[in-house]
Amino acid sequence: MTRVAKKLFSYLIKATIVILAFGFIYHKVSNNANLTQFRRLTGALNREQVIFVLILVLLLMLLNWFLESLKWRYLTRVLSPISIYRAVESVFCGLTLAIFTPNRLGEYGGRVMFLPPRKRIHGVFSMAVGSLGQMVITNVLGIIALLWFGYTFLHMQIWLYLAAVFSGMLVITLLLVFFFNVSWLVSVLNSVRFLKKYHRFFDIMDRYHVTELNRIMLFCLARFAVFTFQYYLVLHLLVPQMPAFAMVMMVLILFFIQSILPSLDLLDVGVRSVTATMFFAYITDQQVAVIAAVSSIWFINLIVPAILGSIFVFKMKFF
Repeated sequence: MTRVAKKLFSYLIKATIVILAFGFIYHKVSNNANLTQFRRLTGALNREQVIFVLILVLLLMLLNWFLESLKWRYLTRVLSPISIYRAVESVFCGLTLAIFTPNRLGEYGGRVMFLPPRKRIHGVFSMAVGSLGQMVITNVLGIIALLWFGYTFLHMQIWLYLAAVFSGMLVITLLLVFFFNVSWLVSVLNSVRFLKKYHRFFDIMDRYHVTELNRIMLFCLARFAVFTFQYYLVLHLLVPQMPAFAMVMMVLILFFIQSILPSLDLLDVGVRSVTATMFFAYITDQQVAVIAAVSSIWFINLIVPAILGSIFVFKMKFF
């Protein structure tokens, strides 16, 4: 393939990605009843307060993805050092590709395209370490919140609740031990005959030791705190009488349920809405407001970054 042909083919791929992304966004956002409900609810509130909260939530969205960019930059240090700006570009580009791919798989492709060609497959495994850290944080805090929920609302028999606590603590321990010994996964993969020949790719996970994993976990925890605060701000805006602590616990449960259920469509807010309706019903009867809040944060945290990321799609290098 000639240089001109490669350049043209690369441009066509990038243009197709952007068209697909905007097509999916338009399909999901146009006539979205939950977003319409959010506009209706906020229309009845103090305008200045609504604007202040939305600006703050938008700024927190930028902080959230900036923290993810710093984490990605830290993860790639063992591969190919990149600048902060380059990390930001790759993260936002990945979000654009994640929009129309099952379980956000496109996010991996979007990011690693900003790495040198010979390091891209390694980058997938580096990113997996970061994703594992985020999953561990979400599951650990989610299990704690579920135990609180069971104690507070389900009034279980003491022996059953103690069994749930024991099981929950066991899972938490296993998750933390596994994350801080991620090199075990390398050993497992190396023991599989047909995978062993690809060890040069996944061996990169063996280069993250406890010190590095601690730093990665801190990035994950910081991100978790940011988007939890986003939910608190919007929910408190729409349902100010909701108890703050109980609200945060329900948000943790919401994150946990989202993390364990596979989704064929990143933009399908249905899982979030159903989960919110089920659990928030225990602390408020304002279910419409809760679903509207969840939908608005979904829009701010996923749709807006995906639109911004379309700018960086054209900076990807396929060849």
